[in-house]
Amino acid sequence: MLSRQANNLYWMSRQIERAENTARLLDITYRMSLLPYRVVDTGQDWAEPWALPLIINGLASDYYESHPGPITSDKVLRYMVIDNTNPSSIYSLMRAARENGRSMRGLLTTEMYEDLNAMWLELRSRSETALSNGGINDFFEWIKTQSHQFRGVTVGTMLRDEAYQFIRLGTFMERADNTVRLLDVKYHTLLPSAEEVGGAVDYYQWSALLRSVSALSSYRRIYRDVITPKRVAELLILRDDLPRSLHACLNEIYEILGDLCKHESMEPERLAGEMHAQLHYGRVEQIMEVGLHEYLMEFLERLHTLNAELNHQFLVPVDTALPKTATTATQKQSA
Repeated sequence: MLSRQANNLYWMSRQIERAENTARLLDITYRMSLLPYRVVDTGQDWAEPWALPLIINGLASDYYESHPGPITSDKVLRYMVIDNTNPSSIYSLMRAARENGRSMRGLLTTEMYEDLNAMWLELRSRSETALSNGGINDFFEWIKTQSHQFRGVTVGTMLRDEAYQFIRLGTFMERADNTVRLLDVKYHTLLPSAEEVGGAVDYYQWSALLRSVSALSSYRRIYRDVITPKRVAELLILRDDLPRSLHACLNEIYEILGDLCKHESMEPERLAGEMHAQLHYGRVEQIMEVGLHEYLMEFLERLHTLNAELNHQFLVPVDTALPKTATTATQKQSA
């Protein structure tokens, strides 16, 4: 397979997954904005709920340059949903995914391309209406449903060749990246004061986080108890039976790279194997001892190293403009 083809398929799936993750993130932000919150330190306006999607996607600096003044829900929603100057908006991501799919039409099944094209055409009419008429929650649910549908069509119709593997690889790389960012920002940026830990606001924030990755019902089935940061970390990092956990994502990534990597291109498989072994044999007590934030930032850096190696070995060596880490964005705003 040509590296250009692999690159387009890989980023098509990452863009669709990122659009879904952005919809999930904006949905949880809307729910969390209805809860009471307070900014702990003077000058840290970025710590209010509507800064969450900007920090996670590394867009805080760009947003403040183009949107002076206080953060509002309307401005952030428009910036993250329909702003075509923002490469991480849902509109821009779906447009890029559709263009990547169109350029690779010969490698996609007819059903895949028709589904992707219909998704893009309907998105253009639904997004502005949702923002103007108060149907934003329904719009986010629609985005998630369309992403699920495209993955289902892909699994149900596509030949299990290298093109299929690169599509799957992009999905799980993006999913792992998103899970790290969500978990770190809730724990680090929105960490409540000591007296608020375990309180009603803290409980609903962790509930909203679990809901954003479709893991709340799974948490209740596994632990049958109150939501605690330690158990949430264990669920989203180490459990391999939760589809959006880091362990589950690395299971898939390692398996895919085992099929794709040959003797002369073993470095991506080796890097993925190290990360997989760390998750497979890790314990949540060790993670908390190191520090959850420190653990997640190290994992995110290793994920970026793996992505860079994938670009070097298989894909077109272009600037993929991955978001900055949540920590970097936070530090820039607090400087």
